[in-house]
Amino acid sequence: MDDEYAKLIRRVNQPRVVIDNNASEDATVIEVDSVNKHGILLEVVQVLTDMNLVITKAYITSDGGWFMDVFNVVDNDGNKIRDKEVIDCIQRRIETSAGFVSSRRGSVGVMPSEEHTSIELAGTDRPGLLSEVCAVLADLHCNVVNAEVWTHNARAAAVVHVTDYSTGCAIRDPKRLSTIKELLCNVLKGSDDLKTAKTMLSAPGVMHRERRLHQIMFADRDYERVDRAGLRAVEEGSSRPQVTLLNIEKEYTVITMRSKDRPKLLFDIVCTLTDMQYVVFHGMVNTGRMEAYQEFYIRHVDGLPISSEAERVRVIQCLEAAIERRASEGLELELCTEDRLGLLSDITRIFRENSLCIKRALISTKGGKAKDTFYVTDVTGNPVDPKIIDSVRQQIGQTALQVKHSSSLARKPPHQETTKGYFFGNLFKARAFQNFKLIRSYS
Repeated sequence: MDDEYAKLIRRVNQPRVVIDNNASEDATVIEVDSVNKHGILLEVVQVLTDMNLVITKAYITSDGGWFMDVFNVVDNDGNKIRDKEVIDCIQRRIETSAGFVSSRRGSVGVMPSEEHTSIELAGTDRPGLLSEVCAVLADLHCNVVNAEVWTHNARAAAVVHVTDYSTGCAIRDPKRLSTIKELLCNVLKGSDDLKTAKTMLSAPGVMHRERRLHQIMFADRDYERVDRAGLRAVEEGSSRPQVTLLNIEKEYTVITMRSKDRPKLLFDIVCTLTDMQYVVFHGMVNTGRMEAYQEFYIRHVDGLPISSEAERVRVIQCLEAAIERRASEGLELELCTEDRLGLLSDITRIFRENSLCIKRALISTKGGKAKDTFYVTDVTGNPVDPKIIDSVRQQIGQTALQVKHSSSLARKPPHQETTKGYFFGNLFKARAFQNFKLIRSYS
């Protein structure tokens, strides 16, 4: 009965999305009002992220059963969103996502099925791992349609979408799927792995790929720090994100985060909090040229704030990991060329033979063209010798492989008293409650 009543309330109170280009001088302002439900913040942020919008500021409140958020967004060039078709698409997608009533609990981030087979991998990271995985897939006549690979804290995770090379469709034969899984497991277990390597296969995938990568790495406990010979100091010190937790009121735990700003940062944090079963009741996001500051008032879904030291430490570790997983470590290389069976295997083999270590990769194909992005370092995690890059480009093709830019470590954020953030949060919260009462009085 409770579920049916909640569905009725959402149908009667459809989401309202207002997109305004006059409210701010330097950003498009998106206001979202909707009946509150668990995961709605992630769904809205996911829509904005998937449309390649950069969130420069955000104000969040979801107390009293109502969700009211304001996002300042720009495009990748830092400009307002002025294309009417894009604006209409943003509004339509947010209204559809926020108003969707799921028949399954906890299914935030679900996407429509596509005609491919989804392969999920998790294991210990090592030089040449992606090359070995791609070689197995090429030998089995699996064409990689798109893929994303993350590495963090000596762990690796990947979501790979493949089709049968001869048919161009998803692979459905149980025996063939079993062979793929067995051989990939052997590759992942090729090193001394104290944790169990994991390979999962499914028919046409339904989960949002980036959210699934967060879940895979979280389940693999990549947030637990490890010391491993040969690894560069794990971005200790100035480049590490600063995460603090404090229970300043009985109802909430306040999280403050300072880190180097980058695209999709808010999505990564909200995704992790949602998967850990925490709810953001109030929050603010503010980004500068180099730094992002975020402050959230949270509670567990059971209605309680964080109550133990062990839970506090775990949340801090998980949020640090969420911020670091997608950090663009290393030299960015972009490959644009004709797609063919075994292309990815050949490219990653050349990388391996030249002692390049792939820290992150984004693979995509469209219209017979491959467009892949790799972030690479040497095997010790240090910057790559330019002579090696020149040699790699000669082997692959100067026009096919382009050097984009090398990521630099974030400057240490200036020290500020966290109480300033809390005072701002209290001011925002008070205004949010006042606005909430005004809106409800006019509705």
